[in-house]
Amino acid sequence: MVFRKLMAAFGAGVEVDTVLTNSGVRPGETLRGVVNFRGGGADYKVEGIYLDLTAVVEVERGDEEYKTTYGFLRQQVAGTFQLTAGAQHSQPFEIVIPWETPISAIGGHPLHGMRLGVQTELALAGAMDKGDLDPLFVNPLPAQEHVIAALDRLGFGFKKADLERGTLRGSTMPFFQEIEYYAGGEWRRHFNELELTFIAGPRQMDVILEADKRGGFLTSSHDAYNRFTVRYDDPSGADQALRHALEQMARRRGWL
Repeated sequence: MVFRKLMAAFGAGVEVDTVLTNSGVRPGETLRGVVNFRGGGADYKVEGIYLDLTAVVEVERGDEEYKTTYGFLRQQVAGTFQLTAGAQHSQPFEIVIPWETPISAIGGHPLHGMRLGVQTELALAGAMDKGDLDPLFVNPLPAQEHVIAALDRLGFGFKKADLERGTLRGSTMPFFQEIEYYAGGEWRRHFNELELTFIAGPRQMDVILEADKRGGFLTSSHDAYNRFTVRYDDPSGADQALRHALEQMARRRGWL
């Protein structure tokens, strides 16, 4: 175990190590792990242990762009207990990953541009202290994998992914994910780039597409938008819906 010292400002010297037993999960699945604590040089009353699911999000404010960390789920995993000097304490936990959690890994590989994590907080001596960010790898739902594979078959090439601050219709998150692609195959004649966003729920998901003809995502006259729904009990319907959406987007701007 690799313990990290917390509460140094309060002289507690308490150390913590959070271990995720399944750091690779899908939305809707249960993340499991254990928080290990080791006491310092005196007895302390721990008032609570909290875990935050966090994400690094890009924020635009006027001409300024910067990245910040957003918590999108906070869960208490332990209440009050006594941590005696030098003693070790372990607290197992289970957290259900929200359906709208963005994808941060595909095929066992981290998704470039994405950073999700689990942060441990310890309530001690009337104050909170946060540990480091333990990486969290969220894999696509089967229906999301189906859409991603369909884009690959259509010739689109992955460019990057990121999280943008803002709320989309039908979403409860304070940010949304954009997975960006270079257009390829037959679609290179119509689009330069394509942005993909998922809004997932327990039974179905919305797929949002935005395409650009001449590199002008910020210029409304040069982009096109479409949104369709994929049911989890019929993911194969995504192939036809995806092609239909792309054709509609091309026709809408006179690109087809």
